[in-house]
Amino acid sequence: MRSVLLIASLAATVVAGSSALAQGAGYSAADLLSPCQEADNDARWGAAAEAECEQYIMGFVGALKVIDAKAELGICAPDLNTADEVRWAFMRWVHGSYSQRTKLLANEALLATLQESFPCE
Repeated sequence: MRSVLLIASLAATVVAGSSALAQGAGYSAADLLSPCQEADNDARWGAAAEAECEQYIMGFVGALKVIDAKAELGICAPDLNTADEVRWAFMRWVHGSYSQRTKLLANEALLATLQESFPCE
């Protein structure tokens, strides 16, 4: 499980760019939640925030596909509109227990979101 988080976290960090890279391993669920929410709330910078959030998500989901998350973890990410579907699921999941979940690392929170919201059936 730890190797899954490491691979997905590294891929997401590389894809998300400088802000995630600057935070390194300390990039928290709260750090990822901020641009995910700003994507819908900020008319001026919303597109940039959405790109930061969704690039992190797509890097993470892409890394999980490489390790065959379906077989290993029972995660079946949506085939269509993946970034947006996962972004909304992530925001709902974090807000489900905000004070505890915002303290998690972003990779842990995103993995928990995917396991809860997109299980293979």
